[in-house]
Amino acid sequence: MKTFRAHRYGGIFFIGCLILLLTACASAHARVPATVSTRLALGTTLWTYRGLSSVFTVAWSPDGKHLALGRDDGSVQVRNAATDDILFTVRGHASSVWGLAWSPDGKRFASASWDRTVQVWDAATGESLVTYRGHTDLVLAVSWSPDGTRIASAGSDNTVQVWDAATGKHLVTYGGHSSTVEAVGWSPDSKRIASASFDQTVQVWDATTGEHALTYRGHSRYVWAVAWSPDGKRIASGSWDTTVQIWNATTGSHVFTYSGHPDVVGALAWSPDGTRIASAADDMRVWQAA
Repeated sequence: MKTFRAHRYGGIFFIGCLILLLTACASAHARVPATVSTRLALGTTLWTYRGLSSVFTVAWSPDGKHLALGRDDGSVQVRNAATDDILFTVRGHASSVWGLAWSPDGKRFASASWDRTVQVWDAATGESLVTYRGHTDLVLAVSWSPDGTRIASAGSDNTVQVWDAATGKHLVTYGGHSSTVEAVGWSPDSKRIASASFDQTVQVWDATTGEHALTYRGHSRYVWAVAWSPDGKRIASGSWDTTVQIWNATTGSHVFTYSGHPDVVGALAWSPDGTRIASAADDMRVWQAA
């Protein structure tokens, strides 16, 4: 699944065209600037969204045929990605939609909102299937487990909560953060969860046992984004300290730091083949590990 998130910061939207990293750099432990592989140039515009509501988050369906747009009026609009035709709009939230995630089979999608709920929708009809009400403050992030059975959500109540994707039944709450949790992501094997927080840490949790696995403390300011490598061995985190840091997902040991962004790193992701990583701030860069 390819997911693009747009964060508003200082009046600027972070457009997360996210993609990846490599890590043949396991021996590089020093904090040094990495060589920029590519700066993404503007391509051909296929279509342009125009509406009365701002778009806070965007997510591709797993088959690449549809886009879901989460908007500040609490609605989610699903569009044909090729033609820009609006397939349907759902309006179940009372406040801004800040996070979106499709199920691995593409039949459902989840939306996280400032109204403190997460809702699950039928991707073909727009029918509301499940509403999760376990959070006590803004919900900012949502992630569907790769095995399709669970959803993790997180937000301003400083928790990560895991629940059954079909029934909405609460399974576990991870409460190790001392501030807002802005991003959450599952490992490719669905066995671990990483959560990035304004407390300047990334926590890793064992989703099988419910136990805390490790804490990464390499950043000096809020951590805004987190992404697992495709092989599950490394984690990338992006921060208000303007860096992207790569670290070992098992031990928490630092591997490499990418520096060079002029502002907050608000979004990032690994390429599917694990050879590159894209990071979005006021600019967007694609890096290679050397």
